[in-house]
Amino acid sequence: MLYFTRWKAIAVILTALIVCLFAVPNFFPDATVKTWPRWAQRHIVLGLDLQGGSHLLLAVDANSVKKDKLDQVRDDVRRSLRDAKIGYTGLGVKGDNVEVRVKDTDLQAALAKLRELSQPLGGILGGNGQRTVDVTDVGDGLIRLTVPQAAINERLRQAVEQSIQIIEKRVNELGTVEPLIQRQGLDRVLVQVPGLQDPTRLKEILGKTAKMDFRLVDTTVSPEDALQGRVPADSEVLRGVEEPHAPYVVKKQVLVSGADLVDAQPGFDQRSGQPIVSFRFNTSGARKFAAATTENVKQPFAIVLDNEVISAPIIQEPITGGSGQISGNFTVQQANDLAILLRAGALPAPLTIIEERTVGPGLGQDSIAAGELASYVGSILVIVFMTLTYRLFGLFANIAVAINVAMIFGILSLLNATLTLPGIAGIVLTVGIAVDSNVLIYERIREEVRNGRNAISAIDAGFSRALATIMDSNITTFIAAAVLFYIGTGPVRGFAVTLGIGIITTVFTAFTVTRLIVATWVRWKRPQTVPI
Repeated sequence: MLYFTRWKAIAVILTALIVCLFAVPNFFPDATVKTWPRWAQRHIVLGLDLQGGSHLLLAVDANSVKKDKLDQVRDDVRRSLRDAKIGYTGLGVKGDNVEVRVKDTDLQAALAKLRELSQPLGGILGGNGQRTVDVTDVGDGLIRLTVPQAAINERLRQAVEQSIQIIEKRVNELGTVEPLIQRQGLDRVLVQVPGLQDPTRLKEILGKTAKMDFRLVDTTVSPEDALQGRVPADSEVLRGVEEPHAPYVVKKQVLVSGADLVDAQPGFDQRSGQPIVSFRFNTSGARKFAAATTENVKQPFAIVLDNEVISAPIIQEPITGGSGQISGNFTVQQANDLAILLRAGALPAPLTIIEERTVGPGLGQDSIAAGELASYVGSILVIVFMTLTYRLFGLFANIAVAINVAMIFGILSLLNATLTLPGIAGIVLTVGIAVDSNVLIYERIREEVRNGRNAISAIDAGFSRALATIMDSNITTFIAAAVLFYIGTGPVRGFAVTLGIGIITTVFTAFTVTRLIVATWVRWKRPQTVPI
């Protein structure tokens, strides 16, 4: 156990050195670190409880998800029956179902066609027997399509996952540092943004669905007549964003969807100097936009965002370049926020803020101070105890523990992990676990000396025979950390991560670093007694 080949010793030293070097960026200002190579810019991010910030718990609107699913089924029914050239009447959403009536002569063909819309829940791998749509012949030519609750839940799960991706894009566009965005339960999303003290703008950015489309303005009826109830069947009345929120009669048909946007940037109009948002479509969107503007020259079209009209300019000439600009008396920040929303994409469903907390930097600084004090006091007590109890070998153990803590910070930096107050507690606990491993080794060495072994033989036996005990204790602790990480959330996971990483580095330092230090000392001193 005390013999190290040259290459093995070099491998141990290089491994410990490289991992510890990853912790170096944490001791330099961010401005300095940003000038380094990208691979060297990894560092630990302080969590919400250490540097303050904003905490939001959002709920995805389940009713909106359900409505969208039923509307999609209705549209699929319309398309399928038209493709099959089957006549129908009374197609619409009735409660939680979609109903359509066909002639008795077309009933079987319609049922066969509509049952093609029903797929196994979960796609081709779905094996639970449930389907996305249940098609039922009610009688008298009436067909009812029901969306099972399991299918609604699956659609809700997909909406939450998509919302997380879009929220992450929007928050990152704000220039914040390492936000925490994760799912909670079936329909909730947790957003924590360290360092952001004013959540107002964050709420504005996340609260907008940002569903944008381009539609024609219906000029066949005036807004005043439309407000009195005389609205064409294929149009609707929408309000403008600007005061006094003037009404617009807008066609329901979408000429181009915001999903076809590939870029949006804030800027200034060269003629008026007013803030604008310039946008660019993908190939499909550019083609549709060119066709729409070519066919409707001199007609007004509305730019609609979340069922509000941003502006309604008149098409002066065909726009064939696949790009354009949006103006609407924006402020600079409003133009920038709109560009962020359009770049990130539309949320699949509205989000509702159900919990909001703001942690001030003062409270975070208090947490850091408390964590530092606990770390310093704990470390000093451990160093003093090990030095008084095991003398020179205690010094070896203290060096190994210091390397152990440095390696923990190095791995956390490599992972760009977020350090929270419970995470600091996990590191402090790791110091105790690391010392415990060395105590087991040293006590085993003492026992071997009492049994009559010479110094070198006792040291070698102490390391080899303590291995099983140390592995057992650390494996059980690692299992506990893994369970905490799996079932826990937020701060509990932070504690589990640092504890788990600390256990791995403890085993490494106890059986490589400490053993290498002791082996080097033995080869140099050739001791006749063990200085413990």
